[in-house]
Amino acid sequence: MAVVQSLFDKIRSRPGTSTGAPIAVPWRLVRRGGSRLGWGAADQGMSSLTNFLLSVYVARTLGAVEFGAFSLVYVTYAFALNASRGLATDPFVVRFSGTDAPVWRRAVAQCTGTALVTGLATGACALVAGRLLGGTAGLGFIALGLTLPGLMLQDSWRYSFFSQGRGHHAFINDSVWAAVLIPSLAFLQVSGHATVFWFVFAWGASAAVGAGLGILQTGVVPSLAGAGEWLSRHRDLASRYLAEGSASTASTQLRTYGFDLILGLAAVGYIQAATTVMGPFRIIFLGLGLFMVPEAVSLLRRSSRHMTLFCLAVSGGTALLGLAWGVALLVALPRGLGHLMLGSLWRPTYPLVLPMTLWVMGMGAVSGALVGLHALAAARRSLRAALVVAVLGMACSLTGAKLAGAGGALWGSAAASWIGVLVSWGQLQRALHERAADTDRGRHRRQAVP
Repeated sequence: MAVVQSLFDKIRSRPGTSTGAPIAVPWRLVRRGGSRLGWGAADQGMSSLTNFLLSVYVARTLGAVEFGAFSLVYVTYAFALNASRGLATDPFVVRFSGTDAPVWRRAVAQCTGTALVTGLATGACALVAGRLLGGTAGLGFIALGLTLPGLMLQDSWRYSFFSQGRGHHAFINDSVWAAVLIPSLAFLQVSGHATVFWFVFAWGASAAVGAGLGILQTGVVPSLAGAGEWLSRHRDLASRYLAEGSASTASTQLRTYGFDLILGLAAVGYIQAATTVMGPFRIIFLGLGLFMVPEAVSLLRRSSRHMTLFCLAVSGGTALLGLAWGVALLVALPRGLGHLMLGSLWRPTYPLVLPMTLWVMGMGAVSGALVGLHALAAARRSLRAALVVAVLGMACSLTGAKLAGAGGALWGSAAASWIGVLVSWGQLQRALHERAADTDRGRHRRQAVP
């Protein structure tokens, strides 16, 4: 609370405004931003729906052990996705949001080419892991390895669209993905191919359709040859964003593997089932940078005050939405929704919903600070916050799992996420202070020039 109050004081006491004076709201920008954020919410909702449908379908169709194997595959996908975003789309959004069309097209070609190279590299690693693991989990990794290039490319198109305020194109792309996936899952069920391999393959192949559509929508072909130049030119941000995303997903992945060792694969399935029922909001948190960072960059060019208020609204709004969804689940799951969503898994999953809700709320409260740090291009500070939160999350969750099973694991994760709120907002406050100091030094240098 002290960190948030300090931010409010900083907003109200900027030069040119009196303390306590109301901040003028540019309603034209609010309406335009509202429209863009509306498309962002719609697109992220469609993307969340695609992943949510897959998770629910797998949970209902397969048992706890196979669902646990699917969980290992999914957290590996999240690791690859964050690597792609850190190297390609995160620097792109910070540096090319709202740029002229020729500049944007050249940057998009290199950015999407980098995402495709990342998908090829991580896909090769997944194929090797699948051969080494064998069994159900190994087949899931093989399916993931075959489809990761398409998954990474499709995600990069979404960031490209939102950087130019073309969220409706991203929504169309994700809708096509969902439209291909749903009948594919139904076909697998009726044809007797309801296995982890085919579910993951259908999901990734459907994303590849969206990846191809992105080329038609933009008229831009991903440049594999341009990936090297992209990484060289943006290594200052890309290296830190890669480390930041890797820290977060590596923490999640190591926690999942740790839960497997401590509690067994069935417990991993129950934890993943609790994650699944909270899935729409968790995926929204992960995808906030898709449409929030371009808006924050746009606001920052006009006023750091407006950007900071925007980030506070992002944190407060997403945390409250997470709370509302968690309360709804606690009421509705025992009344038939649990069996509808998870089948026989819902009963052992139900006690995990409350700590999962608190965890999701903490993630929401952190999200606004991370949006602000990315908009400021404060990669060093966002990396520092991510590392602290990742280490805390892994330590608290694994300790909780050892002491109190699956419930203890999620209570530990929830505690770590709320500590992360203080860490992340503290880093944003320092980044804003550094920006103000740099602005003052630049102003003084200009005044000193005769």
